[in-house]
Amino acid sequence: MVNREPIPDQEIGGPAAPAPNGATPPEEEVKAIYFASQWKLIWWKFRKHRLAIIAGPILIVLYLSALFADFISPTLPATRFTDYKGAPPQPIRFYSAETGLRGPFIYEIKRETDPKTFRRYYVADQSVRYPVSLFVRGEPYKLLGLFPTDIHLFGGEGPLLLLGSDVLGRDLFTRILYGSRISLSVGLVGVALTFALGMLLGGISGYLGGLVDTLIQRLIDLLVCMPTAPLWMALAAALPRNWPTLRMYIGIVIITSVIGWGGLARVVRGKLLSVRELDFCMAARLAGASDLHIIARHLLPSMSSYIIVSLTLSIPRTILGETSLSFLGLGLQAPVVSWGVLLRDAQDLAAIGLHPWLLLPALWIVVTVLMYNFLGDGLRDAADPYK
Repeated sequence: MVNREPIPDQEIGGPAAPAPNGATPPEEEVKAIYFASQWKLIWWKFRKHRLAIIAGPILIVLYLSALFADFISPTLPATRFTDYKGAPPQPIRFYSAETGLRGPFIYEIKRETDPKTFRRYYVADQSVRYPVSLFVRGEPYKLLGLFPTDIHLFGGEGPLLLLGSDVLGRDLFTRILYGSRISLSVGLVGVALTFALGMLLGGISGYLGGLVDTLIQRLIDLLVCMPTAPLWMALAAALPRNWPTLRMYIGIVIITSVIGWGGLARVVRGKLLSVRELDFCMAARLAGASDLHIIARHLLPSMSSYIIVSLTLSIPRTILGETSLSFLGLGLQAPVVSWGVLLRDAQDLAAIGLHPWLLLPALWIVVTVLMYNFLGDGLRDAADPYK
Protein backbone atom coordinates (compact mmCIF):
# COMPACT_ATOMS: atom_id res chain seq x y z
CA MET A 1 0.00 0.00 0.00
CA VAL A 2 1.38 3.39 -1.05
CA ASN A 3 1.86 5.91 1.76
CA ARG A 4 0.35 9.16 0.51
CA GLU A 5 1.57 12.34 2.21
CA PRO A 6 -0.47 15.54 2.13
CA ILE A 7 0.62 17.99 -0.56
CA PRO A 8 1.79 21.40 0.83
CA ASP A 9 -0.49 24.38 0.28
CA GLN A 10 2.18 26.15 -1.84
CA GLU A 11 1.96 23.41 -4.50
CA ILE A 12 -1.82 23.53 -4.93
CA GLY A 13 -2.21 27.33 -4.90
CA GLY A 14 -2.82 27.70 -1.17
CA PRO A 15 -1.46 30.55 0.94
CA ALA A 16 2.29 30.90 0.85
CA ALA A 17 4.29 30.49 4.01
CA PRO A 18 5.79 33.68 5.39
CA ALA A 19 9.33 34.33 4.24
CA PRO A 20 12.12 34.26 6.81
CA ASN A 21 13.22 37.47 8.56
CA GLY A 22 9.97 39.17 7.59
CA ALA A 23 10.96 39.47 3.90
CA THR A 24 8.20 39.87 1.31
CA PRO A 25 7.60 36.61 -0.55
CA PRO A 26 8.14 36.74 -4.31
CA GLU A 27 4.44 36.04 -4.94
CA GLU A 28 3.38 39.10 -2.97
CA GLU A 29 5.95 41.26 -4.74
CA VAL A 30 4.53 40.20 -8.08
CA LYS A 31 0.99 40.98 -6.90
CA ALA A 32 2.05 44.39 -5.56
CA ILE A 33 3.70 45.33 -8.84
CA TYR A 34 0.74 44.03 -10.84
CA PHE A 35 -1.81 46.05 -8.92
CA ALA A 36 0.33 49.20 -8.60
CA SER A 37 -0.80 52.24 -10.53
CA GLN A 38 1.09 53.56 -13.51
CA TRP A 39 2.38 56.56 -11.57
CA LYS A 40 3.70 54.37 -8.76
CA LEU A 41 5.57 52.27 -11.28
CA ILE A 42 7.02 55.43 -12.80
CA TRP A 43 8.09 56.61 -9.34
CA TRP A 44 9.78 53.29 -8.57
CA LYS A 45 11.78 53.53 -11.78
CA PHE A 46 12.46 57.24 -11.31
CA ARG A 47 14.05 56.66 -7.90
CA LYS A 48 16.78 54.61 -9.57
CA HIS A 49 17.95 57.64 -11.58
CA ARG A 50 20.33 59.29 -9.11
CA LEU A 51 20.99 62.45 -11.11
CA ALA A 52 17.26 63.10 -11.44
CA ILE A 53 16.77 62.59 -7.70
CA ILE A 54 19.50 65.17 -7.06
CA ALA A 55 18.15 67.59 -9.67
CA GLY A 56 14.68 67.82 -8.12
CA PRO A 57 15.72 69.36 -4.76
CA ILE A 58 18.20 71.71 -6.46
CA LEU A 59 15.46 73.07 -8.72
CA ILE A 60 13.19 73.51 -5.72
CA VAL A 61 15.93 75.51 -3.97
CA LEU A 62 16.41 77.68 -7.07
CA TYR A 63 12.71 78.51 -7.30
CA LEU A 64 12.38 79.14 -3.57
CA SER A 65 15.40 81.47 -3.66
CA ALA A 66 13.74 83.35 -6.52
CA LEU A 67 10.43 83.55 -4.68
CA PHE A 68 12.03 84.85 -1.47
CA ALA A 69 14.84 86.79 -3.14
CA ASP A 70 14.07 90.00 -1.25
CA PHE A 71 14.34 88.19 2.10
CA ILE A 72 17.47 86.17 1.26
CA SER A 73 19.45 88.99 -0.33
CA PRO A 74 21.19 91.44 2.03
CA THR A 75 20.13 94.49 0.02
CA LEU A 76 17.97 95.57 -2.93
CA PRO A 77 18.96 95.20 -6.60
CA ALA A 78 19.05 98.95 -7.31
CA THR A 79 21.10 99.88 -4.25
CA ARG A 80 24.49 101.30 -5.20
CA PHE A 81 27.67 101.39 -3.12
CA THR A 82 29.61 104.13 -4.83
CA ASP A 83 32.83 103.38 -2.93
CA TYR A 84 32.78 99.74 -4.05
CA LYS A 85 32.42 99.90 -7.84
CA GLY A 86 33.72 96.70 -9.41
CA ALA A 87 34.63 95.24 -6.01
CA PRO A 88 35.65 91.56 -5.92
CA PRO A 89 33.70 88.94 -3.93
CA GLN A 90 34.02 89.21 -0.15
CA PRO A 91 34.34 85.77 1.47
CA ILE A 92 32.72 85.25 4.86
CA ARG A 93 35.37 84.23 7.36
CA PHE A 94 34.86 82.23 10.53
CA TYR A 95 38.30 82.44 12.15
CA SER A 96 41.19 84.89 12.22
CA ALA A 97 44.62 83.39 12.92
CA GLU A 98 46.08 86.80 13.82
CA THR A 99 43.55 87.77 16.48
CA GLY A 100 41.86 84.47 17.24
CA LEU A 101 38.50 86.07 16.45
CA ARG A 102 35.76 83.55 15.84
CA GLY A 103 32.36 83.89 14.27
CA PRO A 104 31.24 84.96 10.81
CA PHE A 105 32.72 88.27 9.70
CA ILE A 106 34.14 90.04 6.65
CA TYR A 107 37.12 92.31 6.22
CA GLU A 108 36.79 95.85 5.01
CA ILE A 109 38.08 96.32 1.45
CA LYS A 110 39.78 99.47 0.23
CA ARG A 111 40.26 100.66 -3.31
CA GLU A 112 43.79 101.49 -4.41
CA THR A 113 45.37 102.55 -7.70
CA ASP A 114 48.48 101.13 -9.32
CA PRO A 115 50.79 104.13 -9.89
CA LYS A 116 52.22 102.61 -13.09
CA THR A 117 49.15 101.27 -14.89
CA PHE A 118 46.54 103.40 -13.06
CA ARG A 119 44.51 100.26 -12.64
CA ARG A 120 42.16 100.25 -9.66
CA TYR A 121 42.04 97.24 -7.41
CA TYR A 122 40.82 96.34 -3.93
CA VAL A 123 42.75 95.02 -0.94
CA ALA A 124 41.40 93.63 2.32
CA ASP A 125 41.96 95.76 5.41
CA GLN A 126 42.30 93.17 8.18
CA SER A 127 42.22 95.84 10.85
CA VAL A 128 38.54 96.51 10.18
CA ARG A 129 36.04 93.69 10.51
CA TYR A 130 32.29 93.66 10.10
CA PRO A 131 30.35 90.88 11.85
CA VAL A 132 27.78 88.97 9.80
CA SER A 133 24.50 88.14 11.52
CA LEU A 134 21.27 86.36 10.71
CA PHE A 135 17.86 88.03 10.53
CA VAL A 136 19.13 91.59 10.48
CA ARG A 137 17.25 94.76 9.71
CA GLY A 138 18.02 96.45 6.43
CA GLU A 139 16.30 98.14 3.55
CA PRO A 140 12.50 97.87 3.63
CA TYR A 141 10.67 95.73 1.08
CA LYS A 142 7.42 93.80 0.67
CA LEU A 143 7.71 90.07 1.24
CA LEU A 144 5.97 88.29 -1.67
CA GLY A 145 4.79 91.75 -2.69
CA LEU A 146 2.27 91.78 0.17
CA PHE A 147 3.85 92.09 3.61
CA PRO A 148 6.03 95.14 4.34
CA THR A 149 9.12 94.33 6.39
CA ASP A 150 12.83 95.13 6.66
CA ILE A 151 14.13 91.77 7.93
CA HIS A 152 16.81 90.14 5.77
CA LEU A 153 18.18 86.64 6.17
CA PHE A 154 21.73 87.85 6.78
CA GLY A 155 23.73 91.04 6.64
CA GLY A 156 26.50 93.03 8.21
CA GLU A 157 27.34 96.53 9.38
CA GLY A 158 29.09 97.29 6.11
CA PRO A 159 28.40 96.31 2.50
CA LEU A 160 28.29 92.53 2.16
CA LEU A 161 29.30 91.67 -1.41
CA LEU A 162 29.38 87.87 -1.49
CA LEU A 163 29.82 87.71 -5.26
CA GLY A 164 31.28 91.16 -5.75
CA SER A 165 29.70 94.20 -7.33
CA ASP A 166 29.17 95.44 -10.87
CA VAL A 167 30.66 98.54 -12.44
CA LEU A 168 27.99 100.71 -10.77
CA GLY A 169 28.57 99.28 -7.29
CA ARG A 170 25.45 97.09 -7.09
CA ASP A 171 25.57 93.77 -5.25
CA LEU A 172 25.83 90.98 -7.83
CA PHE A 173 24.47 88.26 -5.51
CA THR A 174 21.30 90.27 -4.91
CA ARG A 175 20.84 90.97 -8.61
CA ILE A 176 21.29 87.30 -9.54
CA LEU A 177 18.56 86.29 -7.08
CA TYR A 178 16.19 88.96 -8.37
CA GLY A 179 17.07 88.08 -11.96
CA SER A 180 16.12 84.45 -11.35
CA ARG A 181 12.53 85.58 -10.83
CA ILE A 182 12.18 86.63 -14.45
CA SER A 183 14.43 84.01 -16.03
CA LEU A 184 12.84 81.06 -14.20
CA SER A 185 9.28 82.32 -14.58
CA VAL A 186 9.78 82.77 -18.34
CA GLY A 187 10.42 79.03 -18.57
CA LEU A 188 7.24 78.11 -16.71
CA VAL A 189 4.93 80.60 -18.43
CA GLY A 190 6.41 79.86 -21.84
CA VAL A 191 6.00 76.11 -21.41
CA ALA A 192 2.39 76.65 -20.36
CA LEU A 193 1.71 78.33 -23.71
CA THR A 194 3.66 75.64 -25.56
CA PHE A 195 1.63 72.99 -23.76
CA ALA A 196 -1.69 74.63 -24.64
CA LEU A 197 -0.85 75.09 -28.33
CA GLY A 198 0.83 71.70 -28.77
CA MET A 199 -1.91 69.72 -27.06
CA LEU A 200 -4.79 71.58 -28.73
CA LEU A 201 -3.49 71.63 -32.29
CA GLY A 202 -1.84 68.22 -32.05
CA GLY A 203 -5.01 66.70 -30.63
CA ILE A 204 -7.21 68.23 -33.32
CA SER A 205 -4.80 67.19 -36.06
CA GLY A 206 -4.53 63.59 -34.90
CA TYR A 207 -8.18 63.05 -34.10
CA LEU A 208 -9.92 64.79 -36.99
CA GLY A 209 -7.41 64.11 -39.77
CA GLY A 210 -8.20 65.09 -43.34
CA LEU A 211 -7.75 68.68 -44.47
CA VAL A 212 -7.36 69.99 -40.91
CA ASP A 213 -4.53 67.56 -40.30
CA THR A 214 -2.80 68.57 -43.53
CA LEU A 215 -2.99 72.30 -42.77
CA ILE A 216 -1.65 71.92 -39.23
CA GLN A 217 1.20 69.65 -40.34
CA ARG A 218 2.26 72.07 -43.08
CA LEU A 219 2.30 74.87 -40.52
CA ILE A 220 4.53 72.75 -38.28
CA ASP A 221 6.81 72.01 -41.24
CA LEU A 222 7.11 75.74 -41.88
CA LEU A 223 8.14 76.40 -38.27
CA VAL A 224 10.55 73.47 -38.12
CA CYS A 225 12.41 74.42 -41.29
CA MET A 226 13.21 77.91 -39.97
CA PRO A 227 16.35 78.32 -37.82
CA THR A 228 15.21 79.03 -34.29
CA ALA A 229 17.75 81.62 -33.13
CA PRO A 230 17.45 83.97 -36.16
CA LEU A 231 13.68 83.71 -36.02
CA TRP A 232 13.72 84.63 -32.33
CA MET A 233 15.98 87.59 -33.07
CA ALA A 234 13.83 88.80 -35.95
CA LEU A 235 10.62 88.66 -33.92
CA ALA A 236 12.24 90.24 -30.86
CA ALA A 237 13.70 93.05 -32.97
CA ALA A 238 10.18 93.82 -34.22
CA LEU A 239 8.99 94.58 -30.68
CA PRO A 240 8.85 98.33 -29.92
CA ARG A 241 11.66 99.45 -27.63
CA ASN A 242 9.36 101.86 -25.78
CA TRP A 243 7.08 99.11 -24.50
CA PRO A 244 6.72 98.90 -20.70
CA THR A 245 8.39 96.08 -18.82
CA LEU A 246 5.32 93.86 -18.44
CA ARG A 247 4.38 94.11 -22.11
CA MET A 248 7.95 93.35 -23.19
CA TYR A 249 8.03 90.36 -20.82
CA ILE A 250 4.83 88.97 -22.33
CA GLY A 251 6.18 89.57 -25.83
CA ILE A 252 9.38 87.62 -25.10
CA VAL A 253 7.37 84.77 -23.58
CA ILE A 254 5.14 84.56 -26.65
CA ILE A 255 8.13 84.59 -29.01
CA THR A 256 9.93 81.78 -27.20
CA SER A 257 6.74 79.73 -26.89
CA VAL A 258 4.97 80.05 -30.22
CA ILE A 259 7.94 78.63 -32.11
CA GLY A 260 8.43 75.57 -29.90
CA TRP A 261 4.99 73.95 -29.91
CA GLY A 262 5.44 72.06 -33.19
CA GLY A 263 7.42 69.14 -31.77
CA LEU A 264 4.90 68.44 -29.03
CA ALA A 265 1.96 68.76 -31.45
CA ARG A 266 3.51 66.30 -33.89
CA VAL A 267 4.13 63.66 -31.21
CA VAL A 268 0.61 64.11 -29.79
CA ARG A 269 -0.80 63.69 -33.28
CA GLY A 270 1.13 60.47 -33.83
CA LYS A 271 -0.01 58.95 -30.57
CA LEU A 272 -3.63 59.93 -31.16
CA LEU A 273 -3.57 58.32 -34.60
CA SER A 274 -2.55 55.04 -32.96
CA VAL A 275 -5.23 55.06 -30.24
CA ARG A 276 -8.24 56.86 -31.72
CA GLU A 277 -9.65 53.64 -33.24
CA LEU A 278 -9.34 51.56 -30.08
CA ASP A 279 -12.38 50.13 -28.33
CA PHE A 280 -12.62 52.70 -25.55
CA CYS A 281 -12.80 55.55 -28.10
CA MET A 282 -15.50 53.74 -30.04
CA ALA A 283 -17.44 53.17 -26.83
CA ALA A 284 -17.22 56.89 -25.99
CA ARG A 285 -18.54 57.82 -29.45
CA LEU A 286 -21.44 55.40 -29.11
CA ALA A 287 -22.22 56.90 -25.71
CA GLY A 288 -22.68 60.28 -27.38
CA ALA A 289 -19.45 61.96 -26.24
CA SER A 290 -18.25 64.90 -28.33
CA ASP A 291 -14.91 64.90 -30.12
CA LEU A 292 -13.45 67.49 -27.75
CA HIS A 293 -14.59 65.44 -24.74
CA ILE A 294 -12.98 62.28 -26.12
CA ILE A 295 -9.70 64.09 -26.78
CA ALA A 296 -9.57 65.81 -23.38
CA ARG A 297 -10.89 63.01 -21.16
CA HIS A 298 -9.75 59.81 -22.88
CA LEU A 299 -6.94 60.32 -25.39
CA LEU A 300 -4.69 62.97 -23.84
CA PRO A 301 -4.58 61.39 -20.34
CA SER A 302 -3.33 58.17 -21.95
CA MET A 303 -0.11 59.96 -22.91
CA SER A 304 0.26 62.11 -19.77
CA SER A 305 3.64 60.62 -18.86
CA TYR A 306 5.17 61.60 -22.20
CA ILE A 307 3.66 65.10 -21.97
CA ILE A 308 5.28 65.71 -18.59
CA VAL A 309 8.66 64.60 -19.92
CA SER A 310 8.35 66.81 -23.00
CA LEU A 311 7.41 69.87 -20.97
CA THR A 312 10.27 69.29 -18.52
CA LEU A 313 12.78 69.23 -21.37
CA SER A 314 11.20 72.34 -22.97
CA ILE A 315 11.65 74.62 -19.95
CA PRO A 316 15.45 75.04 -20.27
CA ARG A 317 15.09 75.85 -23.97
CA THR A 318 12.72 78.70 -23.12
CA ILE A 319 15.05 79.98 -20.39
CA LEU A 320 17.99 79.96 -22.81
CA GLY A 321 15.86 81.76 -25.40
CA GLU A 322 15.07 84.66 -23.06
CA THR A 323 18.67 84.80 -21.83
CA SER A 324 20.04 84.90 -25.36
CA LEU A 325 17.69 87.65 -26.50
CA SER A 326 18.38 89.79 -23.42
CA PHE A 327 22.12 89.21 -23.75
CA LEU A 328 22.03 90.44 -27.36
CA GLY A 329 19.98 93.50 -26.38
CA LEU A 330 16.83 92.32 -28.19
CA GLY A 331 14.89 91.17 -25.13
CA LEU A 332 14.41 92.71 -21.73
CA GLN A 333 16.26 95.93 -21.01
CA ALA A 334 17.66 97.54 -17.87
CA PRO A 335 16.52 98.45 -15.24
CA VAL A 336 14.78 95.06 -15.50
CA VAL A 337 16.95 92.40 -13.88
CA SER A 338 17.29 88.99 -15.53
CA TRP A 339 20.19 86.63 -16.07
CA GLY A 340 20.50 87.71 -19.69
CA VAL A 341 20.51 91.40 -18.74
CA LEU A 342 23.22 90.76 -16.14
CA LEU A 343 25.40 88.94 -18.67
CA ARG A 344 25.34 91.97 -20.96
CA ASP A 345 27.87 93.57 -18.61
CA ALA A 346 30.26 90.72 -19.48
CA GLN A 347 30.22 91.26 -23.24
CA ASP A 348 33.43 93.28 -23.20
CA LEU A 349 36.63 91.22 -22.92
CA ALA A 350 38.30 94.04 -21.02
CA ALA A 351 35.49 94.01 -18.45
CA ILE A 352 35.84 90.24 -18.05
CA GLY A 353 39.59 90.56 -17.59
CA LEU A 354 39.16 93.15 -14.84
CA HIS A 355 35.97 91.79 -13.29
CA PRO A 356 35.65 88.05 -14.05
CA TRP A 357 32.93 87.64 -11.41
CA LEU A 358 30.51 89.36 -13.80
CA LEU A 359 30.24 85.95 -15.51
CA LEU A 360 28.74 84.35 -12.39
CA PRO A 361 25.12 84.64 -13.66
CA ALA A 362 26.12 82.10 -16.32
CA LEU A 363 26.73 79.59 -13.50
CA TRP A 364 23.07 79.83 -12.46
CA ILE A 365 22.01 79.32 -16.08
CA VAL A 366 24.23 76.27 -16.52
CA VAL A 367 23.06 74.69 -13.25
CA THR A 368 19.39 75.28 -14.06
CA VAL A 369 19.62 73.85 -17.57
CA LEU A 370 21.61 70.83 -16.37
CA MET A 371 19.18 70.08 -13.55
CA TYR A 372 16.19 70.25 -15.91
CA ASN A 373 17.95 67.95 -18.36
CA PHE A 374 18.76 65.46 -15.59
CA LEU A 375 15.17 65.60 -14.36
CA GLY A 376 13.81 65.16 -17.87
CA ASP A 377 16.12 62.20 -18.55
CA GLY A 378 14.96 60.53 -15.35
CA LEU A 379 11.30 61.07 -16.17
CA ARG A 380 11.79 59.86 -19.73
CA ASP A 381 13.47 56.64 -18.61
CA ALA A 382 10.83 56.07 -15.93
CA ALA A 383 7.92 56.67 -18.30
CA ASP A 384 9.32 54.40 -21.02
CA PRO A 385 7.38 51.11 -20.81
CA TYR A 386 10.16 49.23 -22.59
CA LYS A 387 12.80 49.90 -19.92
